[in-house]
Amino acid sequence: MDQKVKFYKYQGAGNDFILIDNRNGLFDHTNQTLIQHLCDRRFGIGADGLMLLQDTENFDFQMVYFNADGREGSMCGNGGRCIVAFARDLGIIENKTAFLAVDGEHHAIIHHDQVDLGMIDVHQVQRDEKAYVLHTGSPHYVVSVENLKELDVYSEGYAIRNNSTYQREGINVNFTEKEGEGYFLRTFERGVEDETYACGTGATATAMAMAYQEGWNGNLQIPIRVMGGQLYVSFDKNGEHFTNVLLKGPATFVYEGNITV
Repeated sequence: MDQKVKFYKYQGAGNDFILIDNRNGLFDHTNQTLIQHLCDRRFGIGADGLMLLQDTENFDFQMVYFNADGREGSMCGNGGRCIVAFARDLGIIENKTAFLAVDGEHHAIIHHDQVDLGMIDVHQVQRDEKAYVLHTGSPHYVVSVENLKELDVYSEGYAIRNNSTYQREGINVNFTEKEGEGYFLRTFERGVEDETYACGTGATATAMAMAYQEGWNGNLQIPIRVMGGQLYVSFDKNGEHFTNVLLKGPATFVYEGNITV
């Protein structure tokens, strides 16, 4: 039997998502092929991922995130900022929220289209030759490069994500270059299996890796420019310990519609 699904499209610094209000529990989240179809940019709506906003006890809502390949994903920072805007637009919250995601509790503040999203603490920075490996809700590989504008991010990122170390679990691959007071970042995302315009957990990991590389400590805020716009990451740093982590940037409603599935 056909079902009409109401969807909403949001984007955060060019990272775009399909959002569905699933408080009634009617959307079939087990249908991987359906989610993959909805995220397809030629045959579906088109998005980097799909999110369900669901009821849960003790929190304003629960965020359930799926990658464009249809599989349930790990934490998505820009997705988290977009679902906060969605919850505000639905009237579930006003300007503050506490919600549940796959990696636990998150707090956020929203003002107009700007969302400051609390991210998990990080207490370990690993090395892989010249790169840094961190888990900021999703696993990330961060490496400094030169002439990032001209880099073939798809080919280089695909090779790292599918090498013998990371092929089984996958990893998001971040290439970064110093730029003014901050950094320019381009990311190859697992699950999308391509470069995306932004990656929130990647921006967070990159800011941490660069602060670690430079030996900075204390209360820091680092600008991260991505293909789709400008993000900021702030945290308190003491050695390998990052606490009070915030991912800051825009989350914007694009359009809404109905699709028959």
